[in-house]
Order: sequence, then structure tokens, then C-alpha cells
Amino acid sequence: MRLYWKADQSSEKSVKAAVLPKSGIWNRSHYLDRMTLRELVVAYFQYYAIQAYLVLALAAGVYAFYNPPTLVAGTVSAVFAVIAYPAIWYALHRWVLHGQWMWKSPLTAATWKRIHYDHHQDPNHLEILFGALYTTLPTIVVATVPVGWLIGGPGAAAVALSAGLLMTCFYEFCHCIQHLSYKPRAKWLADMKARHMAHHFHDETGNFGITNFALDKALGTFYERDQRPAKSPSVFNLGYSEEVAKTYPWVKEMSGGIIATGHPRKRQSA
Repeated sequence: MRLYWKADQSSEKSVKAAVLPKSGIWNRSHYLDRMTLRELVVAYFQYYAIQAYLVLALAAGVYAFYNPPTLVAGTVSAVFAVIAYPAIWYALHRWVLHGQWMWKSPLTAATWKRIHYDHHQDPNHLEILFGALYTTLPTIVVATVPVGWLIGGPGAAAVALSAGLLMTCFYEFCHCIQHLSYKPRAKWLADMKARHMAHHFHDETGNFGITNFALDKALGTFYERDQRPAKSPSVFNLGYSEEVAKTYPWVKEMSGGIIATGHPRKRQSA
């Protein structure tokens, strides 16, 4: 399917997103701060990327069933995918998505805009929250298939791939829940949500995990809100300011010429 640029009229007019042609429930935009859990679940399972992950995970599972690895190799491959996922996400989130290098080339600026800049511009916009399939699938394959193959051949590689795809679905849903307009009753879930909301609305230079903040703690990027009293001026634009855009204009041009810095709902009111 071909991607195209489309202005979202119900959000800030200047912020455009790379979206696929919509059908059914996706004929309109969805904002998690205005949705119920039931609405999220319905939208989640009708989104093309989630459907693709589930179908491919099933296909990989069927392949592994007919080309079975040993029990040990299959188990180790699946466990590897589950354990490695938080580490891979942390590394990509911190050093790629927040690395401030993708906007410096016209070859990567559009991808960075779609997969992270737009998400920080409006963190609750559901279509932008979901990862772009053309970036997520290659990453999942590269991160799981070679290791699974080394562990136990093609069957184990299929197991690792299936586990990686299912972990992606799990992470995407947890990510959605964190942006949903509700306060979790469970303390551990409330704490997880608070840390991710701080990353989006207070200081983007920490709390890079989604469900697991162990590497944040180990590498010094973990913080509680009261530990950083001053709000980051770049929390919504990730450092891509008007000054930066003079040298690297591509993201600004694709965004309609305005680098938004305030809270998305306040920008809409203005």
C-alpha cells in the first residue's frame, strides 16, 4: 500500500501525518484522551498494523508447527524475544527516535516525522501512536529471526518471530492504555502510566521504557516527576525548533510550516 500525506482537520491543522487510506471505523481520527476502554479495544483490533502483526504471528506459528524445533530451542527462542524486547525498544527509543539525527537528512526526515515527531506533537492521537508498519516489521524480523535461526534453525526462527510480533501487539496495547483518559486502580499500572506521561508532557529526555523501566534505572534516565521540577521546553517538539528548521527544513515543510511547542489541546483552542 502506498503512503500519502494528509492533514488532520480535527487536530492542529499544521500537523500532518503519514497515514494509510482509511476504511470502516478508521474513517475518522481517534484521540485516546476522548475514548473509553471499549472504544479503544474496538479500534485496536481493527487497525491494519495490529491485524498484520496477528496474521503474521499466526503464520509464523503454523510454520513452526510443521517445522518444529526442539523443545529447548523453541523455548529459548521465545524467551529471548520476550526478554530482548524491552532492551531493543529502549535502545531504539533513546538513540534513534530521540537521537536528533534523523531530521538532518531528507532521506530519514519523513520517517522520523511519522514514527515519533508527530506522536510527541499530539501524544494522544491514536493513528500516530501506532508504529508505522514499514519500520516496525523489518525491525522485528532483524531482531528475532537471526537469533532464533542460530538457536535452532528455521523452526526456532519462526518461534522467535511469532513471539516478537505478539510482544509488539502487547506493547502497542500497553502504550494505548497509558494514553487513555483514565486513572488505573492498580498502583504498579498507575506508576507506569505516570512515568510515560511524564516522558510526553514533562521531560522527554528520560523514562524511555513503556512497560519496563529497568534500563532507565540502570542507565540513569529514570525519573519521577518531582525529581525534575522544571518542564522541558522541547517536550513536544523533541528539539526540532524554528532555529533547527532553518538548517534542516524538511520536517517543518511536511508539517505545514509551524513547529508547535505547547500542549496539543491548548494549541487547538488557540
